[in-house]
Amino acid sequence: MSRELFSRNPDLARLRSEGYFVRIQGSLLVMREVPYVDAQRRVRTGTLASALDLAGDQTRKPETHVIHWDGDFPCNADGTPLPGISHASPNTDLGHGLTARYSFSSKPNQDGYPDYYAKMSTYATILAGSAAVLEPGISARVIRGADDEDEHSVFNYLDTASSRVGLGALSSKLENEVVGILGAGGTGGYILDLIAKTPVKEIRLFDDDDFLSHNAFRAPGAPSLEELRDAPKKVHYLKSIYERMHRGIEAHAVKMKVETLGLLDGITFAFISMDAGEEKRAVVAKLEALGVPFIDVGMGLELSNGSLGGILRVTTSTPAKRDHIHAGRISFEGGGGQDVYASNIQVADLNALNACLAVVKWKKLRGFYRDLENEHHSTYTTDGSMLLNGDQS
Repeated sequence: MSRELFSRNPDLARLRSEGYFVRIQGSLLVMREVPYVDAQRRVRTGTLASALDLAGDQTRKPETHVIHWDGDFPCNADGTPLPGISHASPNTDLGHGLTARYSFSSKPNQDGYPDYYAKMSTYATILAGSAAVLEPGISARVIRGADDEDEHSVFNYLDTASSRVGLGALSSKLENEVVGILGAGGTGGYILDLIAKTPVKEIRLFDDDDFLSHNAFRAPGAPSLEELRDAPKKVHYLKSIYERMHRGIEAHAVKMKVETLGLLDGITFAFISMDAGEEKRAVVAKLEALGVPFIDVGMGLELSNGSLGGILRVTTSTPAKRDHIHAGRISFEGGGGQDVYASNIQVADLNALNACLAVVKWKKLRGFYRDLENEHHSTYTTDGSMLLNGDQS
């Protein structure tokens, strides 16, 4: 992706052709070996990093004129701080091995910078100017070829959403995950929608059901009539959508039984969105044997007096706390024909909310979100929008 971006975009290509040491790191445009003067009047080098605004693989006009800097605060040749560029001193971990001690603000005019060549070269010139006074001829144009092979990415295009708001370091906490999603119905589909937007290494989908018309009304996306006529397997339909964005999605159109439980080997986290029954019992036993944490989701709905009400459930099991799972928090008994959810009631909003609550809890376990309560069981009641937590560890 890095080489393609430099070849497709004239502003990025110009930076390299003029000798600037630039590369894409994570989702940031990085310029290394930028000379500057520190407070002791020494010439040193630092690194500039800018968020990228892209339309696919095409650069857009930079939305912000602010830029990150990793180095000491730059000074004039006499050691006094450079005026007019200070913005903040965040000491930010940008992820992907990048840090920023400062951010700078130098806006050329009301319209900002027209492209990334203008933005990066302007800041490089501002910083290197003082260094050139002390060491004539020095500049950020180090005339060094691209040193990097393309970084491996699970995405088919750069995640500029994380880099533009400084979440690269947090997102990197999820990179080594191999996530299993067992059950690709309404809630499972929305779980996939959210997980596919994270940099997890691999996603494995498990479900042997067909994707039919009623599924379309409680799953993410909008299938065409032609797609529904084909009655694809749920896992194949969902993979065909999300592999456009995320690589490493495996679809397993199988029932989970003794012969197929081995497909769970190697996963690091699981979301269970399956009907109660022996199949779920076998999956839970396998995950516990593997030492894998998991989240089981479910909902109970009741149609009464012309309106629908119910409770959403998110139950977490980790190697450190599993006792509540076998004390009744998860049902392994089938729902039966009187189960309202087993009918074709369209509850896409509750499917989506159930998925959101589950993925937020997963991110809390992985340190992405703050978790002060360490709850392992949560319920959301539609009447009153009441959220209750229990089974703290």
